Amino acid sequence: MRPAEEIRYLVLAAQREGSRLLDRALKPLGVTDAQAEVIRVLQDRQPLTLSGLGDLLICESGNSPSRLVARLVDAGLVRREVLEHDRRHVELTLTDEGADIAERILLIEQDLYRVIDTVGAGHDTRALTDFLRAFVADLPAGRAFERRRVPTPAAAPVPAPAATSAAAPAATSGGGARVVGR
Repeated sequence: MRPAEEIRYLVLAAQREGSRLLDRALKPLGVTDAQAEVIRVLQDRQPLTLSGLGDLLICESGNSPSRLVARLVDAGLVRREVLEHDRRHVELTLTDEGADIAERILLIEQDLYRVIDTVGAGHDTRALTDFLRAFVADLPAGRAFERRRVPTPAAAPVPAPAATSAAAPAATSGGGARVVGR
C-alpha cells in the first residue's frame, strides 16, 4: 500500500471510529453528531444567521444547513427569530433546553478528547495536525475549521486533559432520550 493510500484509509478509519464513539455517547441525549455540532457552535457563537452557522460547520457541506436546523427547531432546542427591522434576517439561538443539552454535549466532547489525548500521549501529534491542516487548507471543510479556531468570548474553556483509560466516552448526564431525525 502506498503512503498516500494508507493515510487516506487511516484518516477514514479514525473518523469512523471517532464518530461511533461520539454517536454512542450522544444517543441518550437524542441528538446526532451533526446536530451536536450545530448546538455547540451556537453555544459558542450565538446569535448566528443560517449562513453564518453554515460557514462554521464541518459536518455539513455548503453554508445553508436549513434541514439540520429545522429539526433542531422542531425539537425545541434552537430558536429561529426573524428580526423586526429586517424580515430577511433570521437569527438562530439556543433555547433553554438547547443550552442544557449543549452543556451535556460539552462534557461528552471533553471525555472524547481525553481518550484522544491518552492515545496520543508520547506521539508527535503536532506533525499530524500540521499535515492534516495543510491537506484541508484550501478546501471548504478546512476553511470552516480555520474559522472555528478563532477564539470567541463565549467559548467555554476546555480543562486540561486528565489521565483516563482509552474506554469509549459515556454520556455523563442523565436525561430522557429524544431522538431528533437527521
